[in-house]
Parts: sequence; C-alpha cells; structure tokens
Amino acid sequence: MSNKTRSRRTNADMEAIEAAIVEVLTEDHPMTVRQVFYRLVVAGAVEKTEQEYKATVSRLLTKLRIDGTVPFSWIVDEGRNGRVTRTFDSMQDALDHCARTYRRSALDDCAAYIEIWCEKQALAGFIWDVASEYDVPIEVSRGQPSLTQLYGTYVAIRNAARAGKRSYIYQFGDHDPSGEVIFNVIKRRLLEFCDKFGCDLRPHIMRVALTEEMIDEYDLPTRPAKRDGNTHAHGFNGESTELDALPPDVLRDMVRGMIELHISPEGLETLRAAEESERELMRAWARTAPKSDPPG
Repeated sequence: MSNKTRSRRTNADMEAIEAAIVEVLTEDHPMTVRQVFYRLVVAGAVEKTEQEYKATVSRLLTKLRIDGTVPFSWIVDEGRNGRVTRTFDSMQDALDHCARTYRRSALDDCAAYIEIWCEKQALAGFIWDVASEYDVPIEVSRGQPSLTQLYGTYVAIRNAARAGKRSYIYQFGDHDPSGEVIFNVIKRRLLEFCDKFGCDLRPHIMRVALTEEMIDEYDLPTRPAKRDGNTHAHGFNGESTELDALPPDVLRDMVRGMIELHISPEGLETLRAAEESERELMRAWARTAPKSDPPG
C-alpha cells in the first residue's frame, strides 16, 4: 500500500488503512497503539512519523473501537492502570476465591532465581502474560531504574544465593543510546551491590533484546539515533529501534525461551497438576464453610 502524506488522503486511502489495522489486530491481539503503528509501518501502510502515529493510527483506532469494528479488549494501555479494593460477599465467597487463585510457585521449585526487566511500561503486560505462567517476577524500569528498585533486585539475588541458587536477570529494552545505558546501569549496580554488601554467587545479567540481529531478522523500522546533546550516544553505532516494533508474539516467545532455560514445560505441568489437586481440596472446604447472612 502506498503512503500519501504530502497530499490529503482520500476516503479510499483511509479505508485501506482501517482495513490494515483490523487485519493486524485480527492476526495478533491485544496490542498497544504503538505496536499497531509499528506493524503498519513494516507493512508500508503508514510512514514512521509521530504525526502518522497520532493523527492517523491513534485517531483511526479510536474510531474503530467506538463504532465496534475493533473490540476494546484488543487494545491495551499498560501506562494507565486503575486500582480497586478486593472485597467478598461472604466467608464462603472468600474461600471460593482462594481456591480459584491458589498457586504453587514454579520459581520456588526452580534451581535458579529468574527476574525479567523491561524498559517500557507499555510492554510489561505482554511480558507478564508469559512470566506469570512460571511465577517469574518482572521489573519495569520506565527508562532509567531507581536505586531503590535495583537494591530490591539485589536483595532477591542475595536471598537466592543464600539458598544456593544462582540468579539470572534478563533485560528487554530499546536499541538506542539510552537503552544501552539502562542495561549497563542495571548490570553495574547489581554487581556493585554484590561486592559491597556481600553475595559470592554473582548473578548472570543478560540483555536479551533489542539487538541489531533482531532488527535485521524481523525487518524492524529504524530511525536516526538522537546525538545532538545526547551524552549517551557516545560509542553507539547505527540507528535506533524501539522494543515496541517487535511483534508481540515474538516478544512473548523470547521471554518464554529465556525462562524455559531454567523451568521446563514438563516440570511446570507436573507442578500445576499437584496444584489442581490441592485446589479441589480447598473447594471441598469452601462447600462446608458456614454461610453468613449480610448485615442489616
């Protein structure tokens, strides 16, 4: 599909972009608006500009959701999460909920401690979709991580070492000057804490994505790296690419691949089978709990 940015798009042009949006989301959902934008860039449906992102893709996605063409559940916004208090109507209701949500920790049964770091809040949900299956925690740095956040990870690494477990920290971020600095800060600080506060079993810290090889393999869109006034750009070669450009299914597969280096699918299946047996026992307890009448 050809782009038309210098002249005003016709109705047929806009309908073609809408059709491309629906096709992309039908193939893989949910996505963030920016992920949809990058998929359209790769497909040649729109140009890689912030104007196209805001005035074309974001605007059309609003229209398509309002008119019911695209389900609201197909678009996620991890940057704006509400909070609600969890309450129960009765003791039996609470016990039923406990039975439904009961989990054993696959990570506790693992010979290693694993933690996933993500630079982008908007992508945390996609990583959590996979990591939560294995009870692996994720940390979202939202750019540069805080010292408090890094110390919390160090404490987890130290506690794992005391239990005889080596820690593996896997980081996902943009391929740009700041993205490289973020990873270097995470690695330097965690090793510094191990040396300063004591942890002989030093962690393995790896930047999984985004790499130049992945950019070439998946033909991801790039942009010139910001260099003017950017001290982070010293020593950075090539152009920049956002992690958001990686197709969601590829991102999930990468996360799963790193975790399954330590937790096997077979071991997880065995654990979940035992868990379900214990859940049935809890459901039986819930059925025998005394029913309470509402106050008033």
